[in-house]
Amino acid sequence: MILLFTDFGPAGPYLGQVEAVLRLNAPGVDVIHLVSDAPAPRPAGYLLAALCRQFPQGSVFLCVVDPGVGGEREALALEADGRWFIGPDNGLLNTVAVQAERRRWLRIDWRPTTLSASFHGRDLFAPVAARIARRDFGWEHRPVAGPELTAWPSDTASIVYFDHYGNALTGLRYRPEFAGRKLRINDRHVRHAEVFCAVEAGTALWYRNSLDLVEVAVNLGRADQVLGLAIGDGVLFEA
Repeated sequence: MILLFTDFGPAGPYLGQVEAVLRLNAPGVDVIHLVSDAPAPRPAGYLLAALCRQFPQGSVFLCVVDPGVGGEREALALEADGRWFIGPDNGLLNTVAVQAERRRWLRIDWRPTTLSASFHGRDLFAPVAARIARRDFGWEHRPVAGPELTAWPSDTASIVYFDHYGNALTGLRYRPEFAGRKLRINDRHVRHAEVFCAVEAGTALWYRNSLDLVEVAVNLGRADQVLGLAIGDGVLFEA
């Protein structure tokens, strides 16, 4: 299967064009819209790393959050623990690589006859993703060391994404020692609860979400608005 992880938005012509390229070049392969409202590359990478763990080896992730499209950044393919990730060298794939037990990087040297300066997702990344999904590696590429990851943290104690309900996902994977501790965010102290209904309406809580990340919410409310949150805001567990 090919999974689309982009910042294109759910409306407009971009997702449809990319999906059309995938279906033309990989007929019979399932194409799934995983995320279409990803944030900037660095926080988006933590969301991508959390999401990909639930998919089997052989899955291909087409990852396009590319504000530097047309610039000097490289085009990369990453194989991490048996899954493939295709996208720009701008930090988007780094967290997946850091968290993986096994990884290898390929630089994508292939270029199509026609390459839009502003839509590499359609013209460059999508055809490569389709070929990898077909297990076709007959396109120009070379093994590379990949980005420098020594200082790249495998988790980030900050907000990386807001869902449709205003809940705030962090890039912090849940650990048992977090249970029962209060979380400080924007000078507010948020209690731990396992389910929303464990707190009164309008009350903030943090919990272990379905991706195994620490998430902040407000029961019957929007955490982004009630707590005044933004992408990148830090969180801290109190002793």
